[in-house]
Amino acid sequence: MEDDLSGIEPQILWGHFDGIRKIPRCSKHEGRAAEYVARVARRLWLDWNVDEAGNVLVRKAATPGRESSPKVLLQSHLDMVCEKNKDIDHDFSRDPIEINVEDGWISARGTTLGADNGIGVAAALAVLEDPEAVHGPLELLFTVDEEDGMSGARGLRVGEIGSRMMINLDTDDPHSVYVGCAGGENSHLRLPIRWVRPQFEIGSAGAVAAFEVILRGLKGGHSGVDISLERGNAIKLLGFLLWEVGEKVPFCLASISGGDKHNAIPREAEAHVILPGERAEEFRSLVEAVGRSLQEEYWMVDPDLSVKISPLEVPERAASQEDSEQVISIIRALPNGIIRWSPDIPELVETSTNLSVVSTEEDHIFFQAASRSSSKVGLKATAGRIRAVARLAGAKVERGDRYPGRRPELHSKLLSACQEAHKDLFGREPMIKSIHAGLEMGIVGEKFPEMEMVSFGTTIEHPHSPDERVKISAVEEFYRFVLAALEKISEMEG
Repeated sequence: MEDDLSGIEPQILWGHFDGIRKIPRCSKHEGRAAEYVARVARRLWLDWNVDEAGNVLVRKAATPGRESSPKVLLQSHLDMVCEKNKDIDHDFSRDPIEINVEDGWISARGTTLGADNGIGVAAALAVLEDPEAVHGPLELLFTVDEEDGMSGARGLRVGEIGSRMMINLDTDDPHSVYVGCAGGENSHLRLPIRWVRPQFEIGSAGAVAAFEVILRGLKGGHSGVDISLERGNAIKLLGFLLWEVGEKVPFCLASISGGDKHNAIPREAEAHVILPGERAEEFRSLVEAVGRSLQEEYWMVDPDLSVKISPLEVPERAASQEDSEQVISIIRALPNGIIRWSPDIPELVETSTNLSVVSTEEDHIFFQAASRSSSKVGLKATAGRIRAVARLAGAKVERGDRYPGRRPELHSKLLSACQEAHKDLFGREPMIKSIHAGLEMGIVGEKFPEMEMVSFGTTIEHPHSPDERVKISAVEEFYRFVLAALEKISEMEG
């Protein structure tokens, strides 16, 4: 294993990725990454500006002789999902991403890699200075906050962009062209909690015991792209475990937590519980038994799933037994995973939801659910179902960030040019797909309804998780496709 990217082709692209991965750039903290782009633009004497939202727009003139071809917007996002394993000492506000190069793949050491969308950013920057690139007039848009609300795309002003064709560089297959994406909506639930000194109907002299129960080792992943793999959700599985055990041994919750990002399937969750002292061994035995059952159930998709139970110093307070049952009940009742497969496109999830976060606050338990759908009705129905569960449980619910999807457009000049370029380059037509994830072309498409749009990218596995990795050979294919598509478009009359 090594962390040297020099000598890997295309060297211009990997050089930029190496620079980007050393820059902290979690969502809403992309300033240094934006400055990196600006430095490249200044060095190349290109026109550029930063808008009020923090997006960077760079403009490059056409290759001589291609001035009359359509102006094209290359679009990528600067931020990354910042996830790490708990045993990794890494500060995303300061530390560079440490990488491994092994067996044709690049991965990070216990953290997300940021290939999503760092490879797209690096490819766009490479186009700017590649002497072999042939293209018409170009605009390159580097947005902020894509992973946590898409505020960058929302902040675009219509007059700032002159292109009527856009290539988004944020999907996951160099041999597929994506023409549609899902819309999404987040739901925030707050369940009021009464904190008390635990008391149980059974037990002697009020003796109590306390345990920490941790469920970890899941693969997690992108809550859109990886939802079809039906991996375990740590919050849902912990809820199942506590429900099963609570049917036999009463307990009170002192705290519960799990998940971190709305767009990542939770990999870990934990709870602190208080119970009658004389039931402690029975509780431990039940937790271990249910844990073994979960390992047997999920061994194919999450082979490293583990459940650990440890004694804990008894907390001074806990939720009442009734409120504790309500917390577990709402976890069990909230929908999660695939809701409906697309009736139009084979193997495409149409509607899903991800119970992404649970945390213990001062006077309530907080839940976040992130729903996606390429159907407006499907998204509305799923968000409504979540609100109905919240209402039945007595929880307050707020609608969080929402973003539009994009219906597939199968008859555009841009798509035809990309298809021809791919066939010329690889000898076969690309797959035409829609993706069950939010892409900025949904928001940009609302602002620029006449703009033709497609998206393609490179092979990235397990984005939004510390298992994220990018295939080196696929990056070269992706970059060659970008160049071929731009050259094919430049042969068109504007």
